[in-house]
Amino acid sequence: MKFKTKLAITFVTIILLPVLLSLVAFVTIGTTVIRSSDASYGMEITDLSMMSDSIDAFSKRTDELFNQILEKSEADPARLEDFEYLEGLNTIAAGNSSYIIVRKANGIYYTGNQSAAEKIFDRLPVYGQHNERADAGFYYSDMRKLVKQVDFLFADGSPGSVFIVTRITSIYSRSFVAYMFLAIVLILVLTSMVLTQFIHKSVFAPINKLNEAMQKIADGDFDYSLETDGQNEIGKLYRNYEDMRLRLKENAEEKLQNERQNRELISNITHDLKTPITSIKGYVEGIIDGVADTPERRDKYLRIIYTKANDMDRLINELTYYSSIDNNRIPYNFQRINVSEFFEDCVEEVGLDLESKDVELNYSNLVDQDTRIIADPEQLKKVINNIIGNSVKYMDKKKGVIDIRILDEVDSIRVEIEDNGKGIAAKDLANIFERFFRTDASRNSTKGGSGIGLSIVKKIVEDHGGYIWATSKEGEGTCLHFVIRKYREANTHEQNIDH
Repeated sequence: MKFKTKLAITFVTIILLPVLLSLVAFVTIGTTVIRSSDASYGMEITDLSMMSDSIDAFSKRTDELFNQILEKSEADPARLEDFEYLEGLNTIAAGNSSYIIVRKANGIYYTGNQSAAEKIFDRLPVYGQHNERADAGFYYSDMRKLVKQVDFLFADGSPGSVFIVTRITSIYSRSFVAYMFLAIVLILVLTSMVLTQFIHKSVFAPINKLNEAMQKIADGDFDYSLETDGQNEIGKLYRNYEDMRLRLKENAEEKLQNERQNRELISNITHDLKTPITSIKGYVEGIIDGVADTPERRDKYLRIIYTKANDMDRLINELTYYSSIDNNRIPYNFQRINVSEFFEDCVEEVGLDLESKDVELNYSNLVDQDTRIIADPEQLKKVINNIIGNSVKYMDKKKGVIDIRILDEVDSIRVEIEDNGKGIAAKDLANIFERFFRTDASRNSTKGGSGIGLSIVKKIVEDHGGYIWATSKEGEGTCLHFVIRKYREANTHEQNIDH
């Protein structure tokens, strides 16, 4: 449920609930007050619509009965002595919250409500004070009684009076006001409790839960999940939190991985630099101490020192290059290049170097001569050189063989560079493109390399929009495959559509 709907419900509840409960309280309290009051006077209210009527309204309700009694007193006064007739009159009076008292001389001749009549009898007006107007009467404010009087003479000549006593049932009394005030207070408290519970359950409880989750995030706990199917604002907030949590968790894991790799980098650099430095120091000490006592030996020591210095320089250059390319600080010079021409040049360059190392190079190109790709020639050549250099580095056969194949993949070209080296174990195959990973746990520095050559290859291929993978069989060799999309010019129909 959306907040707008909840606000609408709250608004309607604030208005309707107190009004409805107040109406119920008004009727209930009014009825209770009247009935408890009437019980003390021995009367019963049969028409609740009389609760708020004025005195004039109560008087008019008994006008018909008053006129009937008045006519009888003039035409047939003897009927007013008939108890059965008087019972009928009293029944009519009861329908208007009234009763009949018939006084003979100074005593009660008949009454429809004995207990109530005894309380008011001594205060009734004397004979001869009646008024022939139906709307005239006597009102006793302390007893809330309206009395109408009709005088007549009994058959024996005794003065008699018929009184219609009506209970004024207005509920506007002190007790009613007090009870209504208390009821309204209770209604407001009840409404407040209902709305508070509603708002707490639908708004504050979810927000408190979200606050708890955010505190978990602040404490570094990214595993506290908030799941919801709600489509309201809270649901959206929960889903945004989940997106944020997952991204923060991913960033935290990546940060830990980077820190682990940085520690490994420092360890690797320390190891890889320490070995040639130790060798250089040893040979320099040999020259200083006169161990290299012949020109030939001195030349040998110097060549070794020079080689070790080159190894250190190459290691530092590779680290610097990887750092630059990993931080996107090396701008690519992408251009359209012909696949056949480019790889023929590469094969010609590396072929001479491989020939000097007694490694056989085989090359086959199965793509059309006019096939082109979008690439940076310098960076793509680095990919070829790094892969071939890695193959040569771990070649364990007397006669090394490297095959370069260019295959057509319809929309792409696939380059395969395969060697007959010692191969890679299946457990290590998925990790060879990770930074500073080496399959030789001993890190024998005679092999050279920093352990980041293939990670550089992977980075360059992916920056070209391609992908790379490796297949290998231990003892037989390794093949690296990478794919790059072809460059395809839009045909005339497509160009017309574009325009």
